[in-house]
Amino acid sequence: MPVPTRAALAAIRAQPWAILPEYLDAIEALAERAMAAEVLQVLAGDGHAARHAANLDAVAATGSPLEGARYATVRDGTAVVPLFGPIFPRANLVNASAGGTALDAVMRDFRVAQGSTAVDRVLLLVDSPGGVVSGLGEAAEAIRGAGKPVTAFVTGIAASAAYWLASQAAEIVAESSASVGSIGVVMSMSRQVQPGSDGRQAYEITSSGAPRKRPDPSTDEGRAAMQEYVDALEDVFVADVAASRKKTPAYVRREFGQGGMLSAARAVEVGMADRIGTLEATLNGLARRAGPSQQPNRRAMAERDLDMRQRRAS
Repeated sequence: MPVPTRAALAAIRAQPWAILPEYLDAIEALAERAMAAEVLQVLAGDGHAARHAANLDAVAATGSPLEGARYATVRDGTAVVPLFGPIFPRANLVNASAGGTALDAVMRDFRVAQGSTAVDRVLLLVDSPGGVVSGLGEAAEAIRGAGKPVTAFVTGIAASAAYWLASQAAEIVAESSASVGSIGVVMSMSRQVQPGSDGRQAYEITSSGAPRKRPDPSTDEGRAAMQEYVDALEDVFVADVAASRKKTPAYVRREFGQGGMLSAARAVEVGMADRIGTLEATLNGLARRAGPSQQPNRRAMAERDLDMRQRRAS
């Protein structure tokens, strides 16, 4: 395997992911430029590519472009902020190849919507298998503490990182065919156990005072260190979901799929979502619920923003 490809895979595997496992396999395959890889053929048949194109058309049809935003639109005071495809902290080549989303761009649109006088409420339009954990905690906090009402609409899947974000909305509406869940965190790691095809054997020496810098998954100690790390991240994930969905962490761990996906109907039954609906009906309902004269509470927004800044500083 060429050195640049090994480096790309190492970078992917060096961070924890909250994503459906087959999508992580696909991202690694894309990094290897193995377009004939079996995992990509599996994903080609799951309908996500067709849904992605349809989702883009749906966003374009929801209203006019929101001034200052990159992807968001606005209609009758409702800003629609799309969250489609695998989630990465920032735009990159693999992101573009996988039809993914840059979290910083999504949150920029979300902040623009929060500050716009043309917007009274925000609809997160979600169809994503999840993504990188980095930045999710801060993004979840921003959604949870927004000064304008936030609704999440799931049009395909809201898995793992995507559900983490969607769960912070005041209300979750799902299409009848949608699914949500995959609460949990995963890390992927590989070790060379035989000389590579290029005739070179890889070696790695870690400083004596940092035995956990490169945990070896082939040892009990290495697996325990990795397990401790992903479990700690899962604790944050579960705590955010539990707080926003008004459930105990124990209930979330027991009833919210245990890492699996739930159908829309089952999700509503256990409290992972609030109701089943359509995008158009949800948009119309938000417009009627708010009324034409409702204006955002600027003072509340300022107070929440100050509180968030103080907590980050401390």
